Amino acid sequence: MKRVLFSMVLLMTVGFTFAQVKNVKEAKSLIEETKPDFQKAQELIGEALTNPETKDDANTWNVAGLIQKRYTEKENEKAYLRQPFDTNGVYNSFYNMFEYFLKCDQLEQIPNEKGKIKFKYRKANAATMLMERPNLINGGINAFNKDDNQEALKFFGMYVDVAKAPMMEKEDLINKDTLISQIAYYAALAAAKAEDYDNVIKYAPMGVDDKEYGKYSMEFLATAYKAKGDTAQWIVTLKDGIQKYPDYSFFFGHLIDYYSNSEKFDEAMTFADNMIAKDPNNPFFLYVKGYLYQNMKDYDNAISFYKRTIEADPTYAEAYSNLGLIYCQQGLDYTDKVTTDFNDPKYAEEQAKIKKFYEDARPYYEKARELKPDQRDLWLNGLYTIYYKLNLGAEFEAIEKLMQ
Repeated sequence: MKRVLFSMVLLMTVGFTFAQVKNVKEAKSLIEETKPDFQKAQELIGEALTNPETKDDANTWNVAGLIQKRYTEKENEKAYLRQPFDTNGVYNSFYNMFEYFLKCDQLEQIPNEKGKIKFKYRKANAATMLMERPNLINGGINAFNKDDNQEALKFFGMYVDVAKAPMMEKEDLINKDTLISQIAYYAALAAAKAEDYDNVIKYAPMGVDDKEYGKYSMEFLATAYKAKGDTAQWIVTLKDGIQKYPDYSFFFGHLIDYYSNSEKFDEAMTFADNMIAKDPNNPFFLYVKGYLYQNMKDYDNAISFYKRTIEADPTYAEAYSNLGLIYCQQGLDYTDKVTTDFNDPKYAEEQAKIKKFYEDARPYYEKARELKPDQRDLWLNGLYTIYYKLNLGAEFEAIEKLMQ
């Protein structure tokens, strides 16, 4: 009796397996017709993709990819004929096609019972993927414009991932694809907006060398490390960012904030000195040193380095602004120490000295305003204080209007 039952179970298993193989063949046959039945084909292949007997067969995934490919072709025919077509469906089909073909190739890499690897589908599928790969960019843009960041990440990420796939090795897309770093940036941007920091860390490094977007990719990378609590990598990325993009203030600002908040001024100074040693006339490096001295309230050295910054770059508005701030701060500090007694013989002398601080500050703030009139945080409050302290009626009234 047991033997009979066992035979029945065996027959049922073989029959079910055969049914799934038949499903794969039928699904392929359905899409090859003049009017493909995509719904039925999807149902059949969907069963085969999850069935234990067929889900590890490369052909199952190849057919699944072919169904997606055929669907995009038929929808594109509608677009050509100016008929309504499924835009989102087309983009998703392209994505699914890539996913299925990659899985197909992955299964083909498994040696057979003789220990050999044979690629039956790789050549044709790789050629299709190479031709259709730009549609992943279009799909990403389509999603990004709808503010669907996770969906945009899916498409942009696939574009980058495909370049690293074994089946694309001969194409050398990592080195030859001129768009790869830019699309990696967009993948990192979408991930950053979605607060998906693991994928930021995955894609941002491939975008850090892009001429236009590299600094932003590195910014996303630093932000991701900080969000994940990896302080060590955050600091390393900030330092790398300063070296790679010295004119982009994000890295410097956050590194200085870290050193200041941690009161690690010696480390900060060492870092600044190393930068200056490599490029003594780099205005940004000189500015960094001045800023550090300013935070340490070593105003004389701060003034010296800010003036050296201006000598190296006469258009460095931030250096002018900070010089004005230092002189104003010195004026405030000195005011706290002097007499307020009008009858004191030192009163007039001390008031003249206070006035001198604000007079010294004035041209620096005015120069910052001239250089960056739209960046009011560099000069507005400073000039408001100076014109008030120096009793400059017309100038004060004009600046007061800007404050409102």
